Amino acid sequence: MNLQGSTALVTGAASGLGEATARTFASQGARVYLIDRDTDRVAQTAASMGMTGIGADVTDPVGMANAVARAVFETGGLHLVVNCAGIVTGARTVGREGDPHDLDLFIRTIQVNLIGTFNVIRLSAAAMRANTPNAEGERGVIIATASVAAYDGQIGQAAYAASKGGIAAMTLPIARDLARDGIRVMTIAPGVFATPMMASLPEAARTTLEALVPFPSRLGKPEEYALLVAAIVGNPMLNGEVIRLDGALRMPGK
Repeated sequence: MNLQGSTALVTGAASGLGEATARTFASQGARVYLIDRDTDRVAQTAASMGMTGIGADVTDPVGMANAVARAVFETGGLHLVVNCAGIVTGARTVGREGDPHDLDLFIRTIQVNLIGTFNVIRLSAAAMRANTPNAEGERGVIIATASVAAYDGQIGQAAYAASKGGIAAMTLPIARDLARDGIRVMTIAPGVFATPMMASLPEAARTTLEALVPFPSRLGKPEEYALLVAAIVGNPMLNGEVIRLDGALRMPGK
């Protein structure tokens, strides 16, 4: 699918991977709707690239339905969706003092990362069905964001790994569901990237993480995530798969 002239919706777009993706789309001629629950920041980020920012929570069925409807109403269709919204949590199944994992924390992690992603996918796919197919028969492309934690979950990552593992697991069945409508579905599983979350870590912790990456031995750049997103959009044979983007990283147990 061609980015030029397409309408794209990117969640978690106020910063990090989502912002980099939105900027890449905008630079290649797409009309981009940036979605983030941080209303003020997403408005500022969108304004800096001449695009539209919408404050919305991916777990909110009404808020997200309104965001999708606005994009379709203002541009005539929705062609590309990238899910970057998510949270990172950590807690052992049973703590050192014998206290069990906080169930509300587990539920919240699943709600935002997994259910929020599916909420955006279901609403976007329903809108994409109305598009006129291109020469390849495509009506849309949807990309989700998992994590290497889906495969290499560390100590304390039961909730996070479960949420990202769910995203990876649902990629193929959703792609099969939407094949008849000409909508491709892919997932990217990033390793350690230089996002605002990483910036909040002590320098020693960041250095340790960089050393775990075989090559290039550094944190990934959000722009490199966006490059893969653009490659997926442009290649019609990429469908129903999860791509690790991690510099050959395999996370240790802790």
